[in-house]
Amino acid sequence: MITTFDLQVPLEQEPFLKAPIKLAAESKGYKTADIRSCKLIKRSLDARKKEIKVNLRYEVYLNEEPPKERNSFILNKVENSSPIHIIGCGPAGLFAALELIHQGLKPILFERGKDVKARRRDLAKLNKEQIVNPESNYCFGEGGAGTYSDGKLYTRSKKRGDVDRILKGLIQFGAEKNISIEAHPHIGTNKLPKIIEAIRNAIIEAGGEVHFESKLTDIHFSGDQIQGITINANQEIKIDQLILATGHSARDIFELLATKKIEIKAKPFALGVRVEHAQKLIDKIQYKRSERGELLPPAAYKLVKQIDDKGVYSFCMCPGGIIAPCATEAGEIVTNGWSPSKRNNPYANSGIVVPVDEKDWTAYKQYGPLAALRFQQNIEKMAYLAVNSKKDGQLAPAQALLDFVQGKESKELPPCSYFPGLASARLDKILPSFIAKRLQKAFIQFGKTMPGYLSNDAVIVGVESRTSSPVSIPRDRETLQHIQLSNLYPCGEGAGYAGGIVSAAIDGVKVAGKITMRITN
Repeated sequence: MITTFDLQVPLEQEPFLKAPIKLAAESKGYKTADIRSCKLIKRSLDARKKEIKVNLRYEVYLNEEPPKERNSFILNKVENSSPIHIIGCGPAGLFAALELIHQGLKPILFERGKDVKARRRDLAKLNKEQIVNPESNYCFGEGGAGTYSDGKLYTRSKKRGDVDRILKGLIQFGAEKNISIEAHPHIGTNKLPKIIEAIRNAIIEAGGEVHFESKLTDIHFSGDQIQGITINANQEIKIDQLILATGHSARDIFELLATKKIEIKAKPFALGVRVEHAQKLIDKIQYKRSERGELLPPAAYKLVKQIDDKGVYSFCMCPGGIIAPCATEAGEIVTNGWSPSKRNNPYANSGIVVPVDEKDWTAYKQYGPLAALRFQQNIEKMAYLAVNSKKDGQLAPAQALLDFVQGKESKELPPCSYFPGLASARLDKILPSFIAKRLQKAFIQFGKTMPGYLSNDAVIVGVESRTSSPVSIPRDRETLQHIQLSNLYPCGEGAGYAGGIVSAAIDGVKVAGKITMRITN
């Protein structure tokens, strides 16, 4: 028999809990001799009141042994198996590859960017020298946008697939086991690259292939079938099945699809700013105590307000984090946030964004399915032009938070983690008015929800624009094939079917499963 029990204890008492077997016996009336195993399976904090408590859930096996832990992905030898080609080495592409190997098929991955180690050098140039490498940056390269932008694993995608399998898959390749227990699991930008590298090595060892600095530049098709692809404008490859998992920033891929008359659609996304506070202030507000102490993690927050028929909400909140320059081309400014595993930087940052939908990009209708992309692109260029004079500049426009709400230019800016540097600018003039006005109203409301949040000690940095893909690639709901090309499988966040590491990985697994069914039936 298998059962569970929940326990809530004051934070300070958690380190002194009795052994789990005794807890189970005492709380449920079971005999200790009947308990074969008792393990913690979920943990979360409840900080809604001054006395912070910890919620714990245990799984108990009575009179039967627990099953042996098994790997999420069996690494079959697939060197001589049917090849399946994958464009993109983000979570969707990598987990599609793992599932193909699990099913006995050979994945061949092409990644436009570099491996995680080489990619790190380009990020250093971006931060220190403000040089944007359009093929190797925070968005492009092994592991995708998530590798160097935090590694948060919280998802609401439980209806889409097996979240636990993805988390256990990450553990299989080196992640700490607590990611399967914590309510809001997080790996950290400093640890995720080693996990990504381990996945790549496992793919290659199983007989799969991973090719870096290999950019998709053309697609060749006849009727409803892709015949082949071109890599780096000179390498022709025949294709049987193609998984397209390029991420939300692969604008050239969207443009290629549009040029080739392969159906895509403009898609709503969200746009705004990244706000940064001192982490100590967020701790004080959220934990209702002057000092966080050693038992509590740096505090996070989640905010949402309905303003003039649109939701304004926090996005990708990074406790103890850093604001990063995430442009993929020179002449644009894009921000995002990340945290190391310990979340021990002195600042807390979060995107605060407003939805953008079809009625908001009417001025770009002439671009057809690329209308939302052009809208997004224009805002990023305006952010660049507001404060940068040199071609490769990555200074970000910024305002003290209260100045932004009051429509004033900031004479002084608070300290900030954004390494390339800030320049004072009126973000309410850079952003479209329907976004700026809603943000101003929302920040007033956020200040009421979190007293101390709205002040000129906080800074907003523009722009937060890559929240999701501004393009979707339509596919059949059942087969997951593109609605026009039967052997093309749009996948992950770039195709519009995911919103983060876990959901993208889930989608990769689903697509790989559909391909396996098609080939084997």
